[in-house]
Parts: sequence; C-alpha cells; structure tokens
Amino acid sequence: MKPVTAAVAAGIAVALLASVPAAHAETGSSTLSGDSGSSSMSGSKTELPPYAQWIGEIVPVVAEARTYLETRLPGATRPAIVFDIDNTSLETTYHTGVIIPAIQPVLELATWAKSKGAAIIFVTGRPGLVNAYSRLNLSSVGYPVDDLYGSAPTTLSAGDAGLADYKTATRAAIEKQGYTIVANIGNSATDLSGGHAERTFKFPDYDGALN
Repeated sequence: MKPVTAAVAAGIAVALLASVPAAHAETGSSTLSGDSGSSSMSGSKTELPPYAQWIGEIVPVVAEARTYLETRLPGATRPAIVFDIDNTSLETTYHTGVIIPAIQPVLELATWAKSKGAAIIFVTGRPGLVNAYSRLNLSSVGYPVDDLYGSAPTTLSAGDAGLADYKTATRAAIEKQGYTIVANIGNSATDLSGGHAERTFKFPDYDGALN
C-alpha cells in the first residue's frame, strides 16, 4: 500500500466528517462549546456532559476490562480485542480535527493488552473507503492496529439494524481466522450486540447522543 500523505489524509478526513454524520451518528453531530465538552445536539434537547465527566465515566469501565484481561489473556488462544473507533478509541465528538486524539485510558489499555499478546482489531461504522485514513489516525496517536474493518455503503443506509448485523458478522469472520475475541469494547448497542465475544464493555453514549 502506498503511504498516505498528510494532504491526502486531510482530504479524506474532510470528506468523512462532512458525509458520515448525515448517514450515521457515529462521528457525532453535536455542536461543542470549547474544550469543556458542554454541548447541545443539533435538533435535539439532549446535552452532552463536560469532557472531564465523560472521561471520568470511561475510566472505571477500562479498569474493569483491565482486571478481566489480566486473568483471561494468559490462557487465551490467539486472543483479540475488538474496539469501536469513534468516541470509544478516539475523542471524535469532543475534539474534532484531521488527526483526532486518542482517549488516553483506552489507548493505555490497548497498548498494554498488545504487550500481553492480544491482537488489537478495530471494527467501525465508518465507511471502508476511509480505512487508510482511520488506520493513519489510530497509528499516529499510538494505537497498535492489527486489523481494521470499515462498513460497506449499504450498511449505513440500513440504519442501526444494518450496522449491528455488519459488526456481528465481522466479529464472526475474525473468529474464523482463529482468533478468540476475549473482549469487545464500544459505546453503542450496535457495537456490542450479536455475540461473538466473550465479554463486552460499554462506554457511555448518553441515550444515543454520543455514538
């Protein structure tokens, strides 16, 4: 694969941020007020909490996952952890930009799990046509990326049911490669439903406001 230049990544990012929210809320559709994270959803009365509160609610979920993985990883055959990207691995809604920052406690979990032998695999509702950009963003902020799956154009048009089915089928395909998915981490029901993971860990989505 040819390397993705910063200019190409920027162009892809602009296209992504412009097009995906209209089809699916995974990249977030909120209007933020500074870095505090206080926001109102466009066309909705739902408000997102401050950034510090959001991170504070993620930390105990990450700690629970770490405790579980400390026991599970040593005995697992080809262990893998599946992560969603937007607002699960990257701070997509709270900090927009061409290169979106990592959610630090999640990054620390992923890098630790990788050091213990787990494959780090991302399954996202972002269109597959921007996989190169997504991989570049994840890698540039420190994530190990063993594999990454993006959705087909028809997935988003099928709504939440289509997205859940795509993610379930993708995890099943990962298992067929010989992996044991010891944990599946996301912030939406569509990330976690359908099985094909030993444990699921859910971050807050504030009744769907932060997908």
